[in-house]
Amino acid sequence: MEFSLVLVTIVLALIFDFINGFHDAANSIATIVSTRVLKPQWAVVWAAFFNFIAFLVFDLHVAKTIGKGVINPSIIDPLLIFAALIGAIVWNLITWYYGIPSSSSHALIGGLAGAAIAKVGVSGINAAGFAKIGASIVLSPMFGMILGFIFMTAVIRLLFKSPPRRVDKWFRRLQLVSASLYSIGHGGNDAQKTMGIIAVLLFSTGKLGKEFNVPLWIVLSCHAAMGLGTLFGGWRIVKTMGMKITKLRPVGGFCAETAGAITLFLATGLGIPVSTTHTITGSIIGVGSVTKVSAVRWGVAERIVWAWILTIPAAGSISAFTWWVGKYLAR
Repeated sequence: MEFSLVLVTIVLALIFDFINGFHDAANSIATIVSTRVLKPQWAVVWAAFFNFIAFLVFDLHVAKTIGKGVINPSIIDPLLIFAALIGAIVWNLITWYYGIPSSSSHALIGGLAGAAIAKVGVSGINAAGFAKIGASIVLSPMFGMILGFIFMTAVIRLLFKSPPRRVDKWFRRLQLVSASLYSIGHGGNDAQKTMGIIAVLLFSTGKLGKEFNVPLWIVLSCHAAMGLGTLFGGWRIVKTMGMKITKLRPVGGFCAETAGAITLFLATGLGIPVSTTHTITGSIIGVGSVTKVSAVRWGVAERIVWAWILTIPAAGSISAFTWWVGKYLAR
């Protein structure tokens, strides 16, 4: 019975990773599509490729944080992980349907927390790990926004005498580089969260030996699942991210993607599981606010912020309910 649940949960984790790529494809391609640098079908191929090769760039610090730093490893069992994934997947699908760029990362964190609290109460939460994640909720979009503002301001001052058509031509090419870097950062941070989930599940059931580690097959399967999800895109959210927050040109897309990529590279190197959605949203807002504050559609941004606030408790509630139902059926 346990083996079957472990197998089903691993498949469910890869489905979550696929949906993560599908849901968060907008993070990688919204700017490059909205600036018309690439057509949507080529943009998703571009992003999916760089999502996949991210395992060649980063160590697995984020996977270890998810595996050991969110909830107490001693309480983990297949049912808890199963319930956490259900909470994250259901919330992702709800927000995808309504075109709201919520965080898949925080949906997963909320799912883990909700299932852990349902099982043993608040003692199941790793306070230090949650504090790190809580800080990232605030800091990652702020850092992306500040960098986006700085880069856009610098570019305007450096190139204000250049003909707009020439600037547009340069940055259409440069945006291919910035989009690829952002996709590497996205794949490196987000895919590792699912790696951590699968690895801690196998570790808790004694199938990884005495020391926590992430085997290569988990690394490759998670990157492949995310890349495939990105290939299918998430057009509702692409429209929100690329067109509704502010009007972007190639120079703005380049600055936003570069700011987001730097933020993700730093966070992944430090082992901090940040939200790629929060990061790129902050970067886009920073770029858009350079010309004038009214250039940013703050009503859309406010709706996104509410989704950020609700994600952890909403996914947590769904996962807690799933855990209770699972426990009842297992009697």
